[in-house]
Amino acid sequence: MTPEPAAPTPTFLLSEEQLAVARRLLPKGLCAECFGRVFGRHGHGLTNPERAARVAAALSEPVPTATTSCPLCGGAFHRWEPWLERVRSAMVDLEWHRFSCGSRWDPERLAFEEAVWTEVGSAWGESARGAFNRELGKRVEAATRATGAPKDPEVVLLADLPAGRVEVTILPLYLEGRYRKLDRTLPQTRWPCRRCDGRGCETCGGTGKTYRESVEELVAAPVLEQTLGEGTRFHGMGREDIDARMLGTGRPFVLEVLRPRRRTLDLALVVARLGETAAGRVEVEGLRLSTAARVVAVKEASPEKSYRVEIVGASPEAKIKEALAFVVGRAIAQRTPTRVVHRRSDRVRPRRILAARLVSAGEGRFTLDLRAEAGTYIKEWVEGDGGRTDPNLSGLLGEPLSVAHLDVLEIHDQEG
Repeated sequence: MTPEPAAPTPTFLLSEEQLAVARRLLPKGLCAECFGRVFGRHGHGLTNPERAARVAAALSEPVPTATTSCPLCGGAFHRWEPWLERVRSAMVDLEWHRFSCGSRWDPERLAFEEAVWTEVGSAWGESARGAFNRELGKRVEAATRATGAPKDPEVVLLADLPAGRVEVTILPLYLEGRYRKLDRTLPQTRWPCRRCDGRGCETCGGTGKTYRESVEELVAAPVLEQTLGEGTRFHGMGREDIDARMLGTGRPFVLEVLRPRRRTLDLALVVARLGETAAGRVEVEGLRLSTAARVVAVKEASPEKSYRVEIVGASPEAKIKEALAFVVGRAIAQRTPTRVVHRRSDRVRPRRILAARLVSAGEGRFTLDLRAEAGTYIKEWVEGDGGRTDPNLSGLLGEPLSVAHLDVLEIHDQEG
């Protein structure tokens, strides 16, 4: 069997300028790591101690041997085992597979390093912070079998050198799916009590909430059981009113789990537990792992929606159909509704009813199926909101109308 050829030795050619820098650097008493870092951005495929050895050989000088006495790093690159032990201690009982490393240094030490570079004339230096982060990451990978992933970590390890400790930031875990809401008493998200701002008072019975439960809390409960997370944030593709049902294929959402201590989930068990605890109230389909990028995609989406609305009003069928024919496709000027103007900017937004059909009429009520642009307030279009929506169905029919029930039949995000 023919042996594999050895990997080529990285080239590391030194100019006279770089050799002059090296000669000025020799009396500084640096360790091999810091000596090599002065040339850290010159050449590829070498460690900084290997660079130091190449430079020393070119000068016919011994390789620098300082360790804890190094004036640049103070020995930081020669105390890896204590840092690995600090990482292990900080990550006890925490599941993680991908990580990134950072470090906090004494600003005066970093400033001194730059002063030395300036003094010797180096234009190729690599910072102590960057080198330390990389080298610590290599050793954490070897010791834990986790993967260094600076762009997509699950945890961030921060080595605080002045304090001698490791701080851990646990990044969120994301799940996405679609929910159907069958209960007309559930808000989408946790709603803090307005009187006490979530602290707990007599008005909310000490719960800190206006409503006892929400879609978010029902969905989150079995997830938190498995992940041991500290809380959640719920990101929906819009939201329905509390007294409106969400039917059809459901509303897309992303559940953000804060500081999860476990990341391996049995999603089938989550759905099963949800079926037990929220039966007849909330259903979830398509639950899967997701990413932070999906939060932005879900929040910024603006799909059309279909609704069924039951209206209290006694207009003749012919007049209703005439009003619907007039309004479909026509621009509607919707000023921010009275009920939400306290939390949204008060301005006029153009919207359109794209399709409308009379489903049934009789006994002082009638039912419509509607398809509308994203952001259309259906209740206000029906009732008029004191003229803030124009034209509105109440004005077109010439009688006061009120919405008895409203259902979202479909979110049309999957079309096309």
